[in-house]
Amino acid sequence: MRLFLFIIIPTIIVLSSSCGSYKQNILLKSDNSSDFVNKLSSSDSNRIIEIGDYLELEVFTKYGEKVIDPDYELVSDNLNAEKLRPKLKYLVRNDGSVKLPMVGDVYLEGKSVNSAEEFLQMKFETYYHHPFVKLRILNKRVIVLGASEGQVVPLENEKTTLAEVLALSQGITNNSKAHNLKVVRGSEVLLIDLTTIEGFQNGNILVEPGDVIYIEPIRRPFTEFMRDNGPILSVATSLISLIAVLISIN
Repeated sequence: MRLFLFIIIPTIIVLSSSCGSYKQNILLKSDNSSDFVNKLSSSDSNRIIEIGDYLELEVFTKYGEKVIDPDYELVSDNLNAEKLRPKLKYLVRNDGSVKLPMVGDVYLEGKSVNSAEEFLQMKFETYYHHPFVKLRILNKRVIVLGASEGQVVPLENEKTTLAEVLALSQGITNNSKAHNLKVVRGSEVLLIDLTTIEGFQNGNILVEPGDVIYIEPIRRPFTEFMRDNGPILSVATSLISLIAVLISIN
């Protein structure tokens, strides 16, 4: 009996402490509805060039004739050259300037993509006849956390909806709470319920660079407890079996 108490009591203590330390891995918890906003503040960050952005630049002559080229007359002769041309990206430095080929340092911070393209077309007119400039911001992205296990989704388009981001990240799964999505933008948090038509229509907002989308996972405490404490339970079962054998022998 003393052996039984000596073994089983520490085991119960260990299991109890494991149960007490079990915490569901839920982020952005709140019991106060005032922590959420009804609408997120918007900005022009989708279209405005900012410090730290990486830009992709393409320059064509003759008003961009090569971009259209419906009969592929211009491609056949220069196909190999196109393959060899490196794809470069240009950093918007801390002073707002970008160092570009031929035109050198140009100040682009705060300009929209359209105005930056027009500005660069004037710069390249010194070197090309009727230049056509195509500019793209490469590092605009949002972060998806939670049930999708985390993913960074690049914003290829200026107007990207929440539904598009979720589709790209495969965010809504059988382990997701579709009624409890949170979009964090700066200091604001918007709670979204996608389980109803009205909730989807109100919640399918345009995302902005830097947004964090959190999809709360469905927790299964018993399954997760068994997974996390499996070794302890296995040891406890073995000890109890050993005790039962010893008692039966005595």
